[in-house]
Amino acid sequence: MAQTARRRRLMGEINVVPYIDVMLVLLIIFMITAPLLTQGVKVDLPQASADPIDEEFLAKHEPLIVTVDRSGRLYFNMGKSPDQPTTESIIATLVAAVLRRDARTPVLVRADAQVPYGVVVRAMTLLQKAGAEKVGLLTDPPAPPGKQRRTPNAAGQAP
Repeated sequence: MAQTARRRRLMGEINVVPYIDVMLVLLIIFMITAPLLTQGVKVDLPQASADPIDEEFLAKHEPLIVTVDRSGRLYFNMGKSPDQPTTESIIATLVAAVLRRDARTPVLVRADAQVPYGVVVRAMTLLQKAGAEKVGLLTDPPAPPGKQRRTPNAAGQAP
């Protein structure tokens, strides 16, 4: 019995279907996670014309920012979750620790324009008790003449 040798013909094409499947799965993952990474605390800052902080100084010393939202909740830009409300005691502890390492660290309050003045003063007092000698307020620059600031309507969308 003679054995016939079967030759297999080489396949000269690459099957790209699995690569397309992986790419589509990654695309869906990125589409879902991207909005979660950009979430933050929405604050409508008051407008004022003030001198900006020196950029070289900010490059050397990252500022500590306490945010007060419209309902009076406090947020801190450092720690485990800067987009989650935190307590005054946690903020005081973290600010005191950072200021012990670098006393020149700028300390700022970023408060919504609709927040009562007393809530902003309470946040500033908290920071001073934690060791901050100076506490600054963050504002938006005034709108140029002829341009009005866009305000959200009842649905939360800008007109």
